Amino acid sequence: MNRLPIKTDLGVCTLLWEGDRVAGFRLPDGREPRVSDEHSAEPANAPEWVLALARRVQAHMAGDLQDFAEVPFDWERVGEFQRDVYRVALGVKAGVTWSYGQVASALGLPPGGARSVGTALGQNPWPLLVPCHRFIGADGKMTGFSAPGGIKTKLKLLALEGAQLFAE
Repeated sequence: MNRLPIKTDLGVCTLLWEGDRVAGFRLPDGREPRVSDEHSAEPANAPEWVLALARRVQAHMAGDLQDFAEVPFDWERVGEFQRDVYRVALGVKAGVTWSYGQVASALGLPPGGARSVGTALGQNPWPLLVPCHRFIGADGKMTGFSAPGGIKTKLKLLALEGAQLFAE
């Protein structure tokens, strides 16, 4: 697997790819990546589509919001239910939040399906690109976020995107 560290306004993200598909994405964890890793790519060695995606990630993190719905994800890395959840998530645009229950309803799941949706979003191998940070509890509360930084990172991403976090 190839990896490209991406310096952003929020820290260093990492884009992982194999062939012509995005295999994973990592949000900043506060540590600089080991660029000497044998699978790390210098920008000069990465394919143009990877570099273009890296520039879009940088733009998004700087406030020039991007839609990543057309990214060539390696969907084979996740199960069918996860794919369904992530495709719904890709339709939720920057600045908008949905409850886990709304996703469950969009998928035609029975009552209680929100928990399965939350589990799938918590296993998202492409946070930010597949915007799992845009999903909240039915009562508007921020719930778990499995990416580095947890709910603090989720709040930063939502604030960056202009989401209204607190209703009057």
